[in-house]
Amino acid sequence: MVCTIKASLAFAAVAGAFLLQPSLRAQDNMKQDSMKQDDMKHDKMQEDKMMHDGNAKTLETGKFHGKVHATSGRATVYQEADGKLVLRLTNFKTSNGPDVHVILVATKDAGDDANFLKSNTERLELGKLKGNEGDQNYEIPAGTDLTKFRTVSIYCERFNANFGAAPLEKF
Repeated sequence: MVCTIKASLAFAAVAGAFLLQPSLRAQDNMKQDSMKQDDMKHDKMQEDKMMHDGNAKTLETGKFHGKVHATSGRATVYQEADGKLVLRLTNFKTSNGPDVHVILVATKDAGDDANFLKSNTERLELGKLKGNEGDQNYEIPAGTDLTKFRTVSIYCERFNANFGAAPLEKF
């Protein structure tokens, strides 16, 4: 009887520690990012009507696709009036997961997981995924060569998995 109680307490402690890990918490609740703290028109792929009050110019855009994880929405690269580059995800939705990041990848597309996951594929980290749903912005470092980094990837570092990708094309 005492052995059963000890085993039950040990199991409860391990389960509690596992469930309380911050990396396993859901990312579902997120605040919508806006471009420069103003409202941005939703993505309609209209000529340069995606410019934000004349302050941001649309450079490249692409739609997300996912193999194993359903991922949808649009990734768009904007250049602000001060020259800063911003990646904006709109109408974005993907699976929830631990340690998920937004990265730029030096490939035409990330559909071929065997090539994408090779360690010699160049990647540029833009940050941890802010949430698995909603519009969000990521600053692209100055000097980034967008002719080289052709794809946006939603990448789970813990499982070395590509949740979804958006190949970028000139707008």
